[in-house]
Amino acid sequence: MTGKVPEPSVLTLADYERLARGRLAPDVWDWIAGGAGEERTLAANIEAFDHVRLLPRLLTGAPAPDPATKVLGTTWSAPVGVAPMAYHTIAHPEGELATVRAAGDVGVPVVVGTFAGRTFEELASQARAPLWLQTYCFRDRAVTRELVARAEGAGFEALVLTADAPRLGRRLRDLRNGFRLPPGIVPANLPEADYSSPGSHARTEFDPAMDWSIVDWLRSISRLPVLIKGLLAPGDAIRALEAGADGIVVSNHGGRQLDGVPAAIEALPAIADAVAGRCTLLLDGGVRRATDVLAALASGADAVLMGRPVLYGLAVDGEAGVRRVLESVCEEFCDAMALAGAGSVEDLDPGLLGPPRPVATRRQSPPRGISAPTPPEDGRMRKEDLHASLADPVLDTMTFLNEITARYPDAVSFAPGRPFEGFFSVQDIHEHLDRYLDHLSRQGKSPEDIRTFLYQYGAAAGQIRDLVADSLRADEGIDVAPQAVVVTAGCQEAMLITLRALFRGPDDVLLVSMPAYVGITGAARLLDIPVTGVEEDPVTGLSCAAVEAAVHAERARGRRPKALYVVPDHSNPSGKTIDAQTRRELLDLASRFDFLVLEDSPYRGVSPGERVPTLKALDRDRRVVHLGSYSKTAFPGARVGFAVADQTVVDTDGSTTLLADELAKVKSMVTVNTSSLSQAVVAGMLLAADGELSKFNEPAARHYGHSLKTLLASLEEHFPADRRNAHRVHWNAPTGGFFLAVRVPFPADEQALVRSAEDFGVIWTPMSYFHPNGGGENTLRLSFSLLTPDRIRSGVRRLAEFIEAETARTSV
Repeated sequence: MTGKVPEPSVLTLADYERLARGRLAPDVWDWIAGGAGEERTLAANIEAFDHVRLLPRLLTGAPAPDPATKVLGTTWSAPVGVAPMAYHTIAHPEGELATVRAAGDVGVPVVVGTFAGRTFEELASQARAPLWLQTYCFRDRAVTRELVARAEGAGFEALVLTADAPRLGRRLRDLRNGFRLPPGIVPANLPEADYSSPGSHARTEFDPAMDWSIVDWLRSISRLPVLIKGLLAPGDAIRALEAGADGIVVSNHGGRQLDGVPAAIEALPAIADAVAGRCTLLLDGGVRRATDVLAALASGADAVLMGRPVLYGLAVDGEAGVRRVLESVCEEFCDAMALAGAGSVEDLDPGLLGPPRPVATRRQSPPRGISAPTPPEDGRMRKEDLHASLADPVLDTMTFLNEITARYPDAVSFAPGRPFEGFFSVQDIHEHLDRYLDHLSRQGKSPEDIRTFLYQYGAAAGQIRDLVADSLRADEGIDVAPQAVVVTAGCQEAMLITLRALFRGPDDVLLVSMPAYVGITGAARLLDIPVTGVEEDPVTGLSCAAVEAAVHAERARGRRPKALYVVPDHSNPSGKTIDAQTRRELLDLASRFDFLVLEDSPYRGVSPGERVPTLKALDRDRRVVHLGSYSKTAFPGARVGFAVADQTVVDTDGSTTLLADELAKVKSMVTVNTSSLSQAVVAGMLLAADGELSKFNEPAARHYGHSLKTLLASLEEHFPADRRNAHRVHWNAPTGGFFLAVRVPFPADEQALVRSAEDFGVIWTPMSYFHPNGGGENTLRLSFSLLTPDRIRSGVRRLAEFIEAETARTSV
């Protein structure tokens, strides 16, 4: 790691990134380059800088460029500082010491991370340029107070309060890699504890109740200037000034961000207008080259902070690598100033900014900056060159849960929403297949026809549509022609092809009942479809008033709500059921506001008790696309689902088709056709049940009903009313399905899940997985479908022990 790189003077920032990736272990690279949703945010910041167009000024008569600038009364050699980052020692043994010495040689400041691997006093003794302290507001304020006092005593010159990380972000890649900090790499300035995995110590958990009064509190314990990092809204900038902040750092990459937030450079001009020079204004996010610095200053910033390129230089060549990275940016910034006709940083104003670069031009431009200048070595691909959805945590959630379950095989897992395997028999597969083949023979199909059916590609829309339609009529009262049915490779494909067919452009929005099944939000993300959540009421579930409010809000934004996705019966993940009256009101709402309802109801056929009519059975205006699955009611491994889409589609020439025909076109380009063998086995099951799978599944429904009662009784046993109230633990009581939700008084995140699996032998699902735009942080989902009653009772006992321990841990 410390070996010299030949001819460092000719290395570009891009070279340092490429070389660093080759030198660091894959899990360490993941930790530095991604995590906490950062990869997607970084890509958005870089793309936003690519959108900026700079207009050079000619014949200005400016003298030789002087890049020096004054920030908070201290002169920097250039308007560039080192952004706060944790654990520099993971990139190089000297860590922050090397960074601070190199920055001092160049004459630029370092914002020292709270989780630095070197003490404040040690760093201050080596500093030859300003040091600032990145400050978190910890749950234990005494920890924050001590950190600030030590930094001030060591000669640090400012505090940078990180306001955009109310909780540790979702570092799914780190958890999936089993990443732990190497031995000996610990935060040198925090209380002694096990910091080998993020969020592992209660005293250093962030205070979720932090508000603007924190500025006054910091001023009460220190005389240092206070800057607030993470603001993106002009209104928040004004509030920061009113609260007494000395500066603002515009940044959008602290922890996990909401979808749709602007890139830092996009938010900067409006904030600059709002503060109007009344405080120091910095930018942190996506700075990868000198023209990015120029663009930030022209947009109103006083200086920028740069992060990952510094760590890349550190990983490649230690102190010399950091020095070269910073020198390169500063030298190139002088060149950029000359080309812009600027003699000093005061000459960099909005007049340098041209109209935004057209999107088409941006997409045709070659990759820029440090992110993708040269082909990777060893045939590796850059994640940032792939579709942005692949960096979205929602696409990692199920993989992460599966890996956690595999890593702790002895744990009781309430995570999988899979059917109980005690009802499966291998022999049944042969019987179902033979039954359907006999059915084809009775219909007059020849042996050659049957052979073709089984061995060849079939129709894209499916070969058992008639039996599916008959079953829906017999079992659900849904009366549609077979031509309105498309047989799919599981319900997931039904979702995907329906979304692809219905959503035309970026102004079409999908509404989803929230918390939402990750399959629909993940599919929408893959297709770049905007998603707006309609929050369920904790008690009553989906509200039509909330849906109508969401429709009005989207229309006010100039967007069209095209469809609403719901799981009306025993939903995944909350377990709630929409009552009959609300279903009728929802259909009326869909007609009045011209949107479709995507109904996904896989659990009603295996739930006990009387069933409320499906939305599709109540549908008189063809407002419902019914998405179905045989994974819970028949045969999960067959992966057979369907979509019922009987809406009429009118072409420009007046000709008409069914929406199902359009879905089949999409399917033909995705999976071509659903497995004929899988269709045959499911068809045999439908024939065995005379289409009424709900009656066929009555034993399974009784089993799941008993399992649900066992789970509820076990929760009640371990958390009777007095203990439940004392621990602030609450859960709902579904009437069927596979799931229920438990609210707890601590963050039920991935770190807590790992502790639960590792220390208590019980696994559950964080409800935050089902809130892609934030929410559900204190709730976990329990699935009981795969477990025997004894395992359920054992699992709840372990869960109660975990909840007690975690509550005590987070209350320290």
